[in-house]
Amino acid sequence: MKVRTRKSSIKHIKMCGFRKRMRSVGGRAILKRRRKIGRRPLLDV
Repeated sequence: MKVRTRKSSIKHIKMCGFRKRMRSVGGRAILKRRRKIGRRPLLDV
């Protein structure tokens, strides 16, 4: 069996989190684009 490495959640948040994105101009642009797309609406069941 292969031993797979798991990225620490704290490290992940620090690299790919909201606050990290807000720090740079490029990151803010990413968030702006994502907000423009919006969330997928829930389907009526």
